[in-house]
Amino acid sequence: MLISTKLAPCFEYPVLEEFWRTSDELGFHAVWDYDHFYGLVDPSGFTYEGWTILAAMAARIERARIGCMVTGVTYRHPAVLANMAVTVDHISGGRLEFGIGAAWHEPEHRGYGIEFPSNATRVAMLDEALDVIKLLWTQESASYQGRFYTLDDAQCIPKPIQDPHPPIVVGGSKPKMLRVIAKHADEWNTPTTSAEDWTKMNATLDEACAAVGRDPKAIRRSVQLFLHPAQEGQIEALLETLPAYESAGCEHVVLSFYQPPTRSELERCAKLL
Repeated sequence: MLISTKLAPCFEYPVLEEFWRTSDELGFHAVWDYDHFYGLVDPSGFTYEGWTILAAMAARIERARIGCMVTGVTYRHPAVLANMAVTVDHISGGRLEFGIGAAWHEPEHRGYGIEFPSNATRVAMLDEALDVIKLLWTQESASYQGRFYTLDDAQCIPKPIQDPHPPIVVGGSKPKMLRVIAKHADEWNTPTTSAEDWTKMNATLDEACAAVGRDPKAIRRSVQLFLHPAQEGQIEALLETLPAYESAGCEHVVLSFYQPPTRSELERCAKLL
């Protein structure tokens, strides 16, 4: 089972950089950040922009893969996002994991005047956005006429280093989202409270794959788990649940830290690699 680390860009840059470098040194599969503009624990705290930070990660991390878990589809036009992702893929030497989802944090949208459609509409936007992004990554020029997005002989140059494109990691758990995941994703990720809940969602994804004619084995199954170093014993208790996830078919665990861990705490997690 692959194990990755994640730390939201809500801490001073030197703290983030130390976390990235230590995770890379210890051999974790990937290092992730997130795509929000407000701190989720403290909205008044500062938050660096996720893709700008991802470019910095690409230049600082030497071996681990990198990604944003996950990009909100409502925040950027998919053609702009496709170009951003190609840039980061090149900076990293082809180590980008392209994480994306339907977005959910309404206060950010309201504060910035970004439209926040219904859940169903945002899922439909994600479906179209992934069509657009894959066309731009793989076609010399691309035209597209959809409900939300239009391309007219559009170009994205250069193309990604990774062939045919960076792995697409889609986060979500609801039935409509799982159908989009079944159609587009190379990896599925979701946060959950228990291995039992994850197992049920995993089975539902198998059903969604059957509905769209996709081989379920084509999609790597992963989970995001939240670690709180400030809570004594919480990390150890959570790590003890990993065998249950692995037995249920989970192939990749993302350890998402709410506070920057110490080196010894990261080393404890790395022993499971």
